[in-house]
Amino acid sequence: MFSNTKLQKALLIFLSLLMLAWIILVISQNSTKVWLTLNLPISLQNWNALTNSSCPNTSVSLIKSPTETDLKIRKIVEKVDQLIPLRPFTHMHTTTSAAQSTATILNPRDTYCQGDQLDVLLEAKNHLGRRKEYGGDFLRARMSSPDRKAGASGKVTDFNNGTYLVSFTLFWEGQVSLSVLLVHPSEGASALWRARKEVNNIITFKGKFVNGAAQVLSECGLTLNSSAELCKYLFGDQEVFYCIKPQHMPCEALTDVCSKNQKITYLTVKEKSLFQQSNVGLEMMKNFPSIQVLPCNKNEKVKEKCRTGMQVPFPSGYTLQERWIPTFCSQIQFNTAMMNSCLKGKLIYLLGDSTLRQWIEYLPKVLKTLKSFNLHGTGSFPKRWLLDTERHIHIQWKKHSYPFTTIHLYSVIDDGYIPLEIDRVLGDQNTVIVITFGHHFRPFPMDVFIRRALNIRKAIERLFRRSPATKVILKTENVREMPLATEWFDDFHGYIQYLIMKDIFKDLNVGLIDAWDMTIAYNANFLHPPDVVIRNQIDLFLNYIC
Repeated sequence: MFSNTKLQKALLIFLSLLMLAWIILVISQNSTKVWLTLNLPISLQNWNALTNSSCPNTSVSLIKSPTETDLKIRKIVEKVDQLIPLRPFTHMHTTTSAAQSTATILNPRDTYCQGDQLDVLLEAKNHLGRRKEYGGDFLRARMSSPDRKAGASGKVTDFNNGTYLVSFTLFWEGQVSLSVLLVHPSEGASALWRARKEVNNIITFKGKFVNGAAQVLSECGLTLNSSAELCKYLFGDQEVFYCIKPQHMPCEALTDVCSKNQKITYLTVKEKSLFQQSNVGLEMMKNFPSIQVLPCNKNEKVKEKCRTGMQVPFPSGYTLQERWIPTFCSQIQFNTAMMNSCLKGKLIYLLGDSTLRQWIEYLPKVLKTLKSFNLHGTGSFPKRWLLDTERHIHIQWKKHSYPFTTIHLYSVIDDGYIPLEIDRVLGDQNTVIVITFGHHFRPFPMDVFIRRALNIRKAIERLFRRSPATKVILKTENVREMPLATEWFDDFHGYIQYLIMKDIFKDLNVGLIDAWDMTIAYNANFLHPPDVVIRNQIDLFLNYIC
């Protein structure tokens, strides 16, 4: 038996151990909370500093297994690798020649009817006149009737043996011209894809930090090779932006950013010759006879009204008398009264780059009651609002967050990291979100674009769980001028992103505006397409939401 004194001592020791265990548990729980807080997505809008680190790629966990997103990115890149195999470039003579290549109509007819398909077999030959034994040429097919202001994309099938099937659907009657452009030979496409996988820091950023009256510019980027102390800004699923931390400035003091193109190339001197203006966008069907298309007596298939969730083929439509006509759904043209009725009570978020900002610049031209609301934004590309207080229409545009490339300082305070912007939307049957991104991603590693697309998809899925009635419309990127900074802003990069984007979002209940296909049909090879293209994009958008 214990004496009272011994019993008291034993009880005191037991209570002390119990208290120590409780303290350890509390500390452990608090540490876990701190770790979780450090890994929460931080908004670019607030530009909160996640961590200050002396190592640019240091994360809270020193060793991380690949996440589900990492594995998806790897799988997508592998698919592109199979699409664009490595083609060593030895001499210009062995590359595809537009002049030497031949085109033959398969199963030619005396009469072609509207709605028929016309197939052309294209044999790619090199400059020595020998047929190439492999595919991979970056081609662009188009048919047109200038007198009817008509155009449509052709579909190219690569047999990977130097031959291609180019299919044209004869959508309208009259005289039709056929065209296939050799944008880049397979050796050029291969070099661009290899460079895209190696690219790093060809676009650098400068960040402006403001603290009271003091202003400092500092180096920033998606990656930074620096031993200096860094500000690290984390968004979504492993999307990071860095800046070298200025002395006596908090990381939260970052207000503006601009970019600069570095004179860096990942192409050899020999490969660069493939991208000289004289070698880009050459006609492969020169002097090819035009086709006469007759109306014939064919019953046109009745198409379902345009709605979100529909599978969009390629080509997705054609232009006739400057009007865009979808191939997969029935569309009506909206006059001013119908547009006002459709948009009444709508809250519309336009999230993306300047090709979507064109919408908010065009709409007041046709809807005079829409008035621009001054938000007193600073810097270049501030967010924009349009209001019609009588009809309760609210339309707003925000630029997407990094990477956003421009030599002009722009405010990061009102940046719109698209997944976060979607998460902030409550959503209902009168809410619409339109998304586009791509042009600003072309000079960066492909995984940056894929990760953003996957994070946007996840945000849309979360939105649909809380508000399935909300409408979401995706606008693909469009073709642009060529050649223009070919290596980094070339349409080749845009086309790969276009294919990836369509694949990632294909089974979601969203509407797709195929701006890639549309701008080819209109022959609008401009970064910012003309108003006729914008008008038809908006027309299809209205058909999706009303």
